[in-house]
Amino acid sequence: MIRKKYEWIFHAIGCSIFLSIPFFTSPENRGKGIFVINVFAWNDFTQYALLVLFFYLNYFVLIPRIYFTRKYFLYFIMLLAAMWLIAWLPGSLFNGRPPEPPHADMDMPRPPSFDRGPGNFFFARINHNIFLFLAVAFLSLLLRIRNRWQQSEKERLDAELSYLKAQINPHFLFNTLNSIYSLAIQKSDSTPEAVQKLSSMMRYILAESNNDFVPLHKELDYIRNYIDLQQLRFGNELKLNYSIWGNEKNKKIAPLILISFIENAFKYGINAEEDTNIKIVINIYEQRLEMFVSNNKVTVQVNEEDKSGIGLENTSSRLELVYPYSHKLLIQEDEKQFTVNLSIDLI
Repeated sequence: MIRKKYEWIFHAIGCSIFLSIPFFTSPENRGKGIFVINVFAWNDFTQYALLVLFFYLNYFVLIPRIYFTRKYFLYFIMLLAAMWLIAWLPGSLFNGRPPEPPHADMDMPRPPSFDRGPGNFFFARINHNIFLFLAVAFLSLLLRIRNRWQQSEKERLDAELSYLKAQINPHFLFNTLNSIYSLAIQKSDSTPEAVQKLSSMMRYILAESNNDFVPLHKELDYIRNYIDLQQLRFGNELKLNYSIWGNEKNKKIAPLILISFIENAFKYGINAEEDTNIKIVINIYEQRLEMFVSNNKVTVQVNEEDKSGIGLENTSSRLELVYPYSHKLLIQEDEKQFTVNLSIDLI
């Protein structure tokens, strides 16, 4: 919703600047102010206004209903008709005659186009503005194709996120239940707490993550529960250093946007026979979240079912869609270590 609001503000500013060009460039306005009423400026203003209308007609109607349905010949005819109308209508407002050039009362040579009649003037306008028309047509087409790609990519990632929620990472769930079963056999006092954490995680995945954005504290609670259950699962094998610092209240974040990087550290950074060291640091500032995750690269054997989920690559794509200009992601790895630095502007 916020992104849509800013998009319309950007469009409004862009249209205002574009429509003011005729008043800035009109030869009669030099030294007289930009809003002096003259035939040349208003004639060009009419044409620029028609170009703006054509931009949105092309963006919202012609491209999705004709171009995307592969009616290319009809689309080409519509472009020719629009170009003809944009070149003809401004001149028709002057009874089909070209406007008088500036300082017509002075003994100055008239431009050639003014001496050849309204017909030649009409074709001169087409020739003069064809580049501007094609630029507007191409820009609207480019933006619409980009929007369509983003929408299809978002739908793909949403489908993968739904698959993630349906799977609930079966391998992790299976191992966690085994750990809880062991605690129950031992009659450990930690058993009820472990069951409660797993229940909270499942509830969050199935319910809370349906929203575009969720309260930050719920996302962090999910991460805390995940880490606690991993500690329960691996016990003394796990050398872990993690901290969450800052005010979590009154902030929102896209659901399950952080967990993939943390899951990756546990999947590929734990081996009882090698040096295991996982570090997770999350710092929350006024309007920004920063996360650092690192793990030693050890020898692991990952089952196919444990690879389910949106993965690092899809999470990176999801970040581009949800936080296109408000995140920074840096992933580095060498022979011994894998690190992730992520910064997100919160809402």
